[in-house]
Amino acid sequence: MSRLSTLNPAEATGATADLFAAIRKAAGKVPNAYATIGTHSPEGLGAMLAVDAVISHGSLEKADIETIKLAVSEVAGCDYCIAAHTLMGKFAGLSQEAMKQVRAGDATGDARRDALVRFVRTLVDTRGTVPAAELDAVRDAGYSERQVIEICLAVASITFTNLVNRVNDTTLDFPAVA
Repeated sequence: MSRLSTLNPAEATGATADLFAAIRKAAGKVPNAYATIGTHSPEGLGAMLAVDAVISHGSLEKADIETIKLAVSEVAGCDYCIAAHTLMGKFAGLSQEAMKQVRAGDATGDARRDALVRFVRTLVDTRGTVPAAELDAVRDAGYSERQVIEICLAVASITFTNLVNRVNDTTLDFPAVA
């Protein structure tokens, strides 16, 4: 049960209504997480959507982006984002089995994806400077330095929504994931 008040998207006005209309047009609905963020900070929602647009138009594949978002959400324990990005991962071509393995930090059989998951989990599970060997491993797997920066941006983006959903205990409006 959500803890923060949330506007019914149909009742929003001004900048919030404009953002909700754009989301509805792109996604068919305004997900509960976006409704909560937009209710309290249309500027924050706009900034988050802008960052996600930059990520989606970058050099990472959609499956890589969803892999990052699933791995971070699992470490954070954000059930809402796990559900949302499991659905998005399916649309990005990830199998159910691969997504389970990504969430668990287990090998998927795809060396490039596995290096990405190890790198992302290192970013979110550790403190201080990332060991050079971890950076070398993700580059050796074929990720460019530009993509390393885009990986960091994707981690930052999903961390924001993980935090909001963990505070809010956002009501799921995506299929639950076991």
